[in-house]
Amino acid sequence: MKTNYAQSAEDYQRIANAITFIEKNFRRQPSLDEVAASVYLSEHHFQRLFSRWVGISPKRFLQFLTKEYAKKLLAHSSNLLDVTFASGLSSPGRLHELFVTCEAMTPGEYKSEGEGLAISYGFHPTPFGECLLALTERGICALQFVKQGRKQVLAWLKKKWPRARLQHAPAATQPYITRIFSVPRRKASRPLHLLVEGTNFQIKVWEALLKIPAGALVSYQDVAGYLGVPQASRAVGNAVANNPITYIIPCHRVVRKAGALGNYSGGATRKKALLAWEAAKVNGRAE
Repeated sequence: MKTNYAQSAEDYQRIANAITFIEKNFRRQPSLDEVAASVYLSEHHFQRLFSRWVGISPKRFLQFLTKEYAKKLLAHSSNLLDVTFASGLSSPGRLHELFVTCEAMTPGEYKSEGEGLAISYGFHPTPFGECLLALTERGICALQFVKQGRKQVLAWLKKKWPRARLQHAPAATQPYITRIFSVPRRKASRPLHLLVEGTNFQIKVWEALLKIPAGALVSYQDVAGYLGVPQASRAVGNAVANNPITYIIPCHRVVRKAGALGNYSGGATRKKALLAWEAAKVNGRAE
């Protein structure tokens, strides 16, 4: 019997395949039946899948994937980070009502490349495909979606923490997956702690990303301006690209100023699915 997460991962893969099909054929506006056939489902079952996965119709869902919708969101979020900071909210963009605290490694720990650090990791299905989650006694240190196979993402973890002691312990990481991706999303009794390793600038960028609410988008220039370095949008982009804890630190909510979604470590299709799912949950209604 499949777990909820295994079923969600399977559903996501069908959604991802449908998104890819639509992107390749959008100029001729394929029918719902044709899109459904591309993922080997009847029109009726495809509609049901969308309803179960995101709660709105495929037509409405696809509206959230367009550049014009992204531009519309950007037009209303130019001062988003300043507003949330001024309001006194510690983390208004916290993940699904989970209060997130972010702790940076000391310069000495950063230099040691994780020497003496014990890291437990596991691979788990999620609503957006399989992911690797890694944690230490001080908090989660990595969350990455599996894009080209487990070996590649595990090699990334070993490269990031070359002197740490890695232990495959999915039983230890599973409770965190449940908290992060649980539905319904209940407020956690304890903060979700993150342990990040990076330069001072990268850490400032990641902390800023935690303030972006679900369903909102900001540009790289917005983040740079919020940090007081408006000319550093390229450096912001590099920090976003090196985010070690995707989804929790929502780098998928940062796009280019013109509305183009840009790159994502988990893949462009997954970024579109994440943004569409969040936007639909916040703003959408079934049709």
